[in-house]
Parts: sequence; C-alpha cells; structure tokens
Amino acid sequence: MGTYQIPRNYRGESRILYIFTVKSLITTAIGAMIGSLFFLLFKSLNMTSIGLGIMAFFAFLGYAFGALKIPTIVMFPITKRIGGEPIGEIIMRYMKFKKNRKMYTYTKEEK
Repeated sequence: MGTYQIPRNYRGESRILYIFTVKSLITTAIGAMIGSLFFLLFKSLNMTSIGLGIMAFFAFLGYAFGALKIPTIVMFPITKRIGGEPIGEIIMRYMKFKKNRKMYTYTKEEK
C-alpha cells in the first residue's frame, strides 16, 4: 500500500489570539491609538474611567472595520449585493467613490 498526503485545512491559521486576523489586529491597534488620545485627555481631567470607555469604543470600531462582514439578508436588497464582504472594504469603496465623484451638467444651447 502507498502512503498519501492528506491536504490540511489552513483556514484560520493566520489568526492571532483566535479572534484576531492580522488585518483586524492592526485596525484594532489603530483604533486603540486614536482612543488613547481621548484617554489622555480625560485622564488629565481626572475622568479615567470615561477615557478607558472611549478608548475601548474606538478599539471596537477598529476591530469591526477589520474583521466583521456584512451578513446576507434576503429581505433587504442591498445586502444581497454586498453580503459577505468586510465592512472595511465597503467603507473604503464608498470613500473612493465620494472622492472621485464628478458631476456633469448638460446645457441645451438654443440657436
């Protein structure tokens, strides 16, 4: 009998601490850095717990930007088109659309 290699499932091996992919870890760190500015501001005002809450909120927004995906919900037509895509890619596409949007106007010339 011969020996055969069984293909391994590599899905999920790029995860760090089980819930973080590399992209979500980076965006969470960026969100926490932005939140740390608010933490330092509120710490100087002796409101450390509010600063920690705001920092955690920004870290969660960073995680959502990097890891969460839009679910496909059949009832809503927009989620049929974008279902399964990461939130970060959708936001980046929208920002590019807004940046490059041009408005054309046509005037009718009368003779």
